[in-house]
Amino acid sequence: MSALVPFHNTYRSTRETPVGELVLLHGWGLHSIVWDDIMPGLLAHFQVTVIDLPGMGQSPLPAADYTLDFLVDQVAAVMPERAHVMGWSLGGLVALQLALRHPQRVQSLVTTGTSPRFTAAPGWPAAMAPEVLAKFAEVLREDEHGTLIRFLALNCKGSTTLRDDVRKLKDILYFCGLPAGRALRGGLDILRDTDLREQLAQLKAPLLMLFGEHDHLVPAAVQADIRALHPDATLATLSELAHVPFISAPALYLQAVTDFYREHGIVR
Repeated sequence: MSALVPFHNTYRSTRETPVGELVLLHGWGLHSIVWDDIMPGLLAHFQVTVIDLPGMGQSPLPAADYTLDFLVDQVAAVMPERAHVMGWSLGGLVALQLALRHPQRVQSLVTTGTSPRFTAAPGWPAAMAPEVLAKFAEVLREDEHGTLIRFLALNCKGSTTLRDDVRKLKDILYFCGLPAGRALRGGLDILRDTDLREQLAQLKAPLLMLFGEHDHLVPAAVQADIRALHPDATLATLSELAHVPFISAPALYLQAVTDFYREHGIVR
Protein backbone atom coordinates (compact mmCIF):
# COMPACT_ATOMS: atom_id res chain seq x y z
CA MET A 1 0.00 0.00 0.00
CA SER A 2 1.49 3.35 -1.03
CA ALA A 3 2.08 6.02 1.60
CA LEU A 4 -0.44 8.83 1.89
CA VAL A 5 1.02 12.06 0.53
CA PRO A 6 -0.38 15.59 0.61
CA PHE A 7 -2.31 16.95 -2.32
CA HIS A 8 -0.04 19.18 -4.37
CA ASN A 9 -0.30 20.81 -7.75
CA THR A 10 2.27 22.66 -9.83
CA TYR A 11 1.31 25.53 -12.12
CA ARG A 12 3.50 26.47 -15.05
CA SER A 13 4.84 29.99 -15.08
CA THR A 14 3.50 32.40 -17.68
CA ARG A 15 7.09 33.56 -18.07
CA GLU A 16 9.04 31.79 -20.81
CA THR A 17 11.93 31.16 -18.42
CA PRO A 18 10.77 31.17 -14.77
CA VAL A 19 13.15 32.62 -12.19
CA GLY A 20 12.64 29.55 -10.01
CA GLU A 21 10.23 27.37 -8.06
CA LEU A 22 7.84 28.78 -5.45
CA VAL A 23 5.95 26.74 -2.83
CA LEU A 24 2.81 28.08 -1.13
CA LEU A 25 1.64 26.86 2.31
CA HIS A 26 -1.80 27.87 3.61
CA GLY A 27 -2.99 28.40 7.18
CA TRP A 28 -5.15 26.61 9.76
CA GLY A 29 -8.45 25.16 8.61
CA LEU A 30 -8.23 26.19 4.96
CA HIS A 31 -6.36 25.02 1.87
CA SER A 32 -4.39 26.16 -1.15
CA ILE A 33 -7.26 27.92 -2.96
CA VAL A 34 -6.67 30.86 -0.58
CA TRP A 35 -3.81 31.85 -2.90
CA ASP A 36 -5.88 32.07 -6.09
CA ASP A 37 -6.18 35.88 -6.18
CA ILE A 38 -2.40 36.36 -6.22
CA MET A 39 -1.57 33.34 -8.35
CA PRO A 40 -1.40 35.23 -11.70
CA GLY A 41 1.10 37.70 -10.25
CA LEU A 42 3.27 34.91 -8.86
CA LEU A 43 3.14 32.93 -12.09
CA ALA A 44 4.53 35.94 -13.93
CA HIS A 45 7.86 35.04 -12.29
CA PHE A 46 7.78 31.51 -10.85
CA GLN A 47 6.64 28.00 -11.41
CA VAL A 48 4.31 27.60 -8.42
CA THR A 49 3.53 24.51 -6.35
CA VAL A 50 0.61 24.62 -3.92
CA ILE A 51 0.36 22.06 -1.11
CA ASP A 52 -2.63 21.26 1.11
CA LEU A 53 -1.51 20.45 4.64
CA PRO A 54 -2.52 16.97 5.85
CA GLY A 55 -6.21 16.67 6.73
CA MET A 56 -7.07 19.96 5.03
CA GLY A 57 -8.29 20.68 1.53
CA GLN A 58 -7.71 17.63 -0.65
CA SER A 59 -4.93 16.11 1.46
CA PRO A 60 -5.39 12.80 3.30
CA LEU A 61 -4.51 12.49 6.96
CA PRO A 62 -1.92 9.78 7.73
CA ALA A 63 -2.04 8.00 11.09
CA ALA A 64 0.78 9.96 12.71
CA ASP A 65 1.18 12.50 15.48
CA TYR A 66 0.12 15.90 14.14
CA THR A 67 3.25 17.89 14.99
CA LEU A 68 5.16 20.69 13.29
CA ASP A 69 7.91 18.29 12.24
CA PHE A 70 5.29 15.93 10.80
CA LEU A 71 3.97 18.78 8.63
CA VAL A 72 7.50 19.68 7.55
CA ASP A 73 8.19 16.07 6.57
CA GLN A 74 4.96 15.94 4.55
CA VAL A 75 5.78 19.17 2.70
CA ALA A 76 9.43 18.23 2.10
CA ALA A 77 8.34 14.94 0.52
CA VAL A 78 6.38 16.62 -2.29
CA MET A 79 7.96 20.05 -2.84
CA PRO A 80 10.65 20.75 -5.46
CA GLU A 81 14.21 19.98 -4.42
CA ARG A 82 14.98 23.71 -4.12
CA ALA A 83 12.40 26.47 -3.94
CA HIS A 84 11.37 29.81 -2.57
CA VAL A 85 8.69 29.28 0.09
CA MET A 86 5.72 31.43 1.08
CA GLY A 87 3.59 30.56 4.12
CA TRP A 88 0.59 32.11 5.82
CA SER A 89 -0.13 31.79 9.56
CA LEU A 90 0.29 28.09 10.45
CA GLY A 91 1.81 27.60 6.98
CA GLY A 92 4.35 30.27 7.88
CA LEU A 93 5.44 28.28 10.92
CA VAL A 94 5.84 25.23 8.68
CA ALA A 95 7.91 27.34 6.28
CA LEU A 96 10.19 28.59 9.07
CA GLN A 97 10.75 25.09 10.44
CA LEU A 98 11.30 23.77 6.92
CA ALA A 99 14.05 26.34 6.37
CA LEU A 100 15.63 25.50 9.73
CA ARG A 101 15.67 21.76 9.06
CA HIS A 102 16.43 21.88 5.31
CA PRO A 103 18.33 25.15 4.72
CA GLN A 104 19.79 23.88 1.45
CA ARG A 105 16.30 23.47 -0.02
CA VAL A 106 14.82 26.89 0.88
CA GLN A 107 16.10 29.77 -1.24
CA SER A 108 14.00 32.50 0.38
CA LEU A 109 11.11 32.82 2.82
CA VAL A 110 8.00 34.99 2.90
CA THR A 111 5.64 34.66 5.86
CA THR A 112 2.34 36.44 6.40
CA GLY A 113 0.54 36.70 9.74
CA THR A 114 3.20 34.45 11.29
CA SER A 115 5.19 34.77 14.49
CA PRO A 116 7.92 32.48 15.84
CA ARG A 117 5.67 32.17 18.92
CA PHE A 118 1.92 32.69 18.52
CA THR A 119 1.05 32.91 22.23
CA ALA A 120 2.17 35.47 24.78
CA ALA A 121 4.93 34.66 27.27
CA PRO A 122 7.28 36.55 29.58
CA GLY A 123 9.20 38.95 27.37
CA TRP A 124 6.81 38.26 24.49
CA PRO A 125 3.73 40.43 25.09
CA ALA A 126 2.58 41.13 21.50
CA ALA A 127 0.82 37.82 20.98
CA MET A 128 -2.43 35.99 21.67
CA ALA A 129 -3.15 35.23 25.33
CA PRO A 130 -2.71 31.47 25.91
CA GLU A 131 -6.11 31.24 27.61
CA VAL A 132 -7.79 32.64 24.49
CA LEU A 133 -6.33 29.90 22.33
CA ALA A 134 -7.18 27.31 24.97
CA LYS A 135 -10.81 28.45 24.99
CA PHE A 136 -10.86 28.33 21.22
CA ALA A 137 -9.63 24.72 21.30
CA GLU A 138 -12.27 23.83 23.91
CA VAL A 139 -15.08 25.27 21.78
CA LEU A 140 -13.67 23.48 18.72
CA ARG A 141 -14.17 20.11 20.41
CA GLU A 142 -17.85 20.94 20.93
CA ASP A 143 -18.64 22.56 17.57
CA GLU A 144 -16.05 22.23 14.80
CA HIS A 145 -18.14 23.85 12.07
CA GLY A 146 -19.24 26.82 14.15
CA THR A 147 -15.71 27.37 15.41
CA LEU A 148 -14.35 27.39 11.85
CA ILE A 149 -16.89 30.04 10.82
CA ARG A 150 -16.02 32.21 13.82
CA PHE A 151 -12.35 31.77 13.01
CA LEU A 152 -12.91 33.01 9.45
CA ALA A 153 -14.49 36.17 10.83
CA LEU A 154 -11.58 36.64 13.23
CA ASN A 155 -9.17 36.36 10.29
CA CYS A 156 -10.88 39.32 8.67
CA LYS A 157 -11.66 41.45 11.73
CA GLY A 158 -10.21 44.92 11.35
CA SER A 159 -10.02 44.87 7.56
CA THR A 160 -11.82 47.57 5.61
CA THR A 161 -13.13 44.81 3.31
CA LEU A 162 -14.34 42.55 6.15
CA ARG A 163 -17.65 41.42 4.62
CA ASP A 164 -16.18 40.56 1.25
CA ASP A 165 -13.23 38.81 2.89
CA VAL A 166 -15.46 36.62 5.08
CA ARG A 167 -17.60 35.69 2.09
CA LYS A 168 -14.52 34.68 0.09
CA LEU A 169 -13.10 32.61 2.93
CA LYS A 170 -16.43 30.81 3.42
CA ASP A 171 -16.50 29.93 -0.28
CA ILE A 172 -12.94 28.59 -0.01
CA LEU A 173 -13.70 26.65 3.18
CA TYR A 174 -16.58 24.73 1.62
CA PHE A 175 -14.95 24.18 -1.76
CA CYS A 176 -13.10 21.02 -0.69
CA GLY A 177 -15.25 20.00 2.26
CA LEU A 178 -14.46 20.64 5.90
CA PRO A 179 -11.01 19.74 7.27
CA ALA A 180 -10.47 16.71 9.49
CA GLY A 181 -11.08 17.32 13.19
CA ARG A 182 -7.75 15.77 14.15
CA ALA A 183 -5.94 18.14 11.81
CA LEU A 184 -7.75 21.11 13.31
CA ARG A 185 -6.96 20.06 16.87
CA GLY A 186 -3.36 19.23 15.99
CA GLY A 187 -2.94 22.54 14.21
CA LEU A 188 -4.10 24.46 17.28
CA ASP A 189 -1.67 22.46 19.42
CA ILE A 190 1.14 23.50 17.09
CA LEU A 191 0.15 27.15 17.33
CA ARG A 192 -0.04 26.85 21.13
CA ASP A 193 3.23 24.98 21.69
CA THR A 194 5.67 26.10 18.98
CA ASP A 195 8.41 28.50 19.99
CA LEU A 196 11.02 29.21 17.31
CA ARG A 197 12.37 32.41 18.84
CA GLU A 198 15.81 31.07 19.66
CA GLN A 199 16.19 29.38 16.27
CA LEU A 200 15.03 32.37 14.21
CA ALA A 201 18.50 33.91 14.02
CA GLN A 202 19.80 30.68 12.46
CA LEU A 203 17.87 31.33 9.27
CA LYS A 204 20.24 32.22 6.45
CA ALA A 205 17.80 32.55 3.56
CA PRO A 206 16.39 36.01 2.81
CA LEU A 207 13.31 36.44 5.01
CA LEU A 208 10.30 38.75 4.59
CA MET A 209 7.67 38.77 7.35
CA LEU A 210 4.46 40.62 6.51
CA PHE A 211 1.86 41.73 9.06
CA GLY A 212 -1.58 43.27 8.77
CA GLU A 213 -1.94 46.54 10.65
CA HIS A 214 -5.24 45.38 12.17
CA ASP A 215 -4.46 41.67 12.57
CA HIS A 216 -6.23 40.36 15.70
CA LEU A 217 -4.43 37.00 15.65
CA VAL A 218 -0.81 38.06 15.17
CA PRO A 219 -0.42 41.71 16.22
CA ALA A 220 1.81 43.84 14.03
CA ALA A 221 3.46 45.10 17.24
CA VAL A 222 5.38 41.80 17.47
CA GLN A 223 7.78 43.15 14.84
CA ALA A 224 9.86 44.98 17.43
CA ASP A 225 10.53 41.72 19.28
CA ILE A 226 11.22 39.84 16.04
CA ARG A 227 13.69 42.53 14.97
CA ALA A 228 15.70 41.89 18.12
CA LEU A 229 15.84 38.17 17.29
CA HIS A 230 16.67 38.48 13.59
CA PRO A 231 18.04 41.92 12.65
CA ASP A 232 18.54 40.90 9.01
CA ALA A 233 14.90 39.99 8.38
CA THR A 234 12.74 42.33 6.32
CA LEU A 235 9.59 43.25 8.28
CA ALA A 236 6.65 45.19 6.89
CA THR A 237 3.17 46.26 7.94
CA LEU A 238 0.32 46.32 5.42
CA SER A 239 -1.90 49.28 6.32
CA GLU A 240 -5.60 48.84 7.13
CA LEU A 241 -5.43 45.06 6.55
CA ALA A 242 -5.92 42.11 8.90
CA HIS A 243 -4.83 38.45 8.89
CA VAL A 244 -5.53 37.71 5.20
CA PRO A 245 -3.98 40.61 3.23
CA PHE A 246 -3.62 38.51 0.04
CA ILE A 247 -7.43 38.16 0.09
CA SER A 248 -8.22 41.75 1.09
CA ALA A 249 -5.74 43.56 -1.17
CA PRO A 250 -4.02 41.18 -3.61
CA ALA A 251 -2.32 43.93 -5.61
CA LEU A 252 -0.84 45.59 -2.53
CA TYR A 253 0.28 42.23 -1.17
CA LEU A 254 1.93 41.26 -4.45
CA GLN A 255 3.71 44.60 -4.60
CA ALA A 256 5.25 44.06 -1.16
CA VAL A 257 6.36 40.53 -2.05
CA THR A 258 7.72 41.52 -5.46
CA ASP A 259 9.66 44.46 -3.98
CA PHE A 260 11.34 42.00 -1.58
CA TYR A 261 12.20 39.60 -4.40
CA ARG A 262 13.64 42.46 -6.45
CA GLU A 263 15.67 43.71 -3.51
CA HIS A 264 17.34 40.29 -3.26
CA GLY A 265 17.82 39.88 -7.01
CA ILE A 266 15.33 37.03 -7.24
CA VAL A 267 13.15 38.79 -9.83
CA ARG A 268 13.76 41.80 -12.04
